[in-house]
Amino acid sequence: MTTNARLSVSVALLMVLLLGSILAACSNGGSNSGNTAGKGADNGGGKQEAPTTIKIMSDFTIAQPPSADNPVLKEFEKNTNTKLAITWVSAANASDYVDRLNVVLSSGDLPDLLKLDDVTNPLFQQMVKQGAFWDLTPFLSGYSNLMDYPKSVWENTKIDAKNYVIPVARPLNGFVFLNMRKDWLDKLGLQVPKTVDDLYEVLKAFKEKMPEGKSPTYGYTMRGSDILDGVFTDSNGRWKDVGGKLIDVNFDPGMRESILFKQKLYKEGLVPPDYSVMKDSQFWDLASNGSAGTTAETIEAQWRWTYDQWKRDSKVDWLPLSSLEGKNGAYVPEYRGYIGVLAIPKKVPEEKVKKILSLLDYGASEEGGTLALYGIKGVHYNEENGIKVSTEKSVEDSVGVGAFGKIFMHYDPYMYAFAPGMTKEVFERNKQVIDERAKVAKPDVAIGLVSQTDIKMGADYTKKMSDMKTQVIMGKATIEDWDNLIGAIQKDPTYVQITKEINEAYQARLAQNK
Repeated sequence: MTTNARLSVSVALLMVLLLGSILAACSNGGSNSGNTAGKGADNGGGKQEAPTTIKIMSDFTIAQPPSADNPVLKEFEKNTNTKLAITWVSAANASDYVDRLNVVLSSGDLPDLLKLDDVTNPLFQQMVKQGAFWDLTPFLSGYSNLMDYPKSVWENTKIDAKNYVIPVARPLNGFVFLNMRKDWLDKLGLQVPKTVDDLYEVLKAFKEKMPEGKSPTYGYTMRGSDILDGVFTDSNGRWKDVGGKLIDVNFDPGMRESILFKQKLYKEGLVPPDYSVMKDSQFWDLASNGSAGTTAETIEAQWRWTYDQWKRDSKVDWLPLSSLEGKNGAYVPEYRGYIGVLAIPKKVPEEKVKKILSLLDYGASEEGGTLALYGIKGVHYNEENGIKVSTEKSVEDSVGVGAFGKIFMHYDPYMYAFAPGMTKEVFERNKQVIDERAKVAKPDVAIGLVSQTDIKMGADYTKKMSDMKTQVIMGKATIEDWDNLIGAIQKDPTYVQITKEINEAYQARLAQNK
């Protein structure tokens, strides 16, 4: 059975399974009484209300998830008068969590709060249209910490102009972009590159001068090389706004220029010859052992990945670039501002919905966000010179973005500027970089937009174009082959339909935001 066929069967099955629970939820009409979040909630008669049990399913990306007796979990329960029953599912490979999520969605046996990979998840979209999840729009204004999330994040996670999900917020800036060995630049007497031409000269110098004597030395690992596509096309993501209409960015002339630029890097040996099949760990081996002077990552992850390198030699200095100039000026992509979304099934009574929102609002507060990311002061971290320094207990208790941070997040625009072990000087410099990026960051205009035809048939087109790019870069196909492929796809009736549907969704969003 094909993937599309399996999806169709799953959707049909889940609708049958969910019908009973949806009708039951509607008949309850929110009549069940619930609790408001808070320490020692009182029912008006002087007696403390019993904690509200909230069943949650979420992902984790660390070695072990928090246990049921985790002290941070207990602190969340105490501060919100809840009992949290969390099912943690590994997302070491993102597809593993999505597969498990789709099984749960198809079963209809849903927890009270469900973490989704994205609002665009096809099964979730189908279930929303069937009334299986709460429209949270009428409730949200009462939760000030959640409302502190950027407006664009709320707008980009709507379905039919309504908020069916709570985004798990992340900063708009500080995400994946180019990072470069500043100490290599200084050693070779080079300036930080500002333009694409500058970048080429620096990468060439890194290869030829081999600052750490490693042979071969590459200018760039080629991790995250679609960043260069954005520089040449002046666009972030798959779709670009041209005169108020969206076109596939692959159709933009700048994409052709980007392919040729990367082909030049490849031919001259400035990037690894096997980059297209390398794993993340291999990119990082090159960066952290002195064999490459440029790579791509979030600011905080760059520090984490190269921390041991810095401990061996404190002169090692990875500088996150503020932007890179193409023909249209300075470019850096703006992140979408969330790493997933949370949804509440309609079977949950209205009073419990409010309790769940209060829990998430606490997690979005400064106190709750600190608890999620750093744990308990004096146990999981200490403060030194205004910086939170983690203890070994924080690792033991699974504290940080890899577990509790997948559910709870206080919006901090500088979250990506800091990582454990970082010096104050580096932290302050990173904040300056984020401030500079915020001035020119290019948003992804198509976040959250859905084309049903694309869901069913778009992957094949995406793969064909991606494969052809790689072939041209590696000299196994010509740029004329790319031109021919793009010409054919532009005329393809199915792809024309995909473009039509995406534009309809885009125009609807523009109308809603006026």
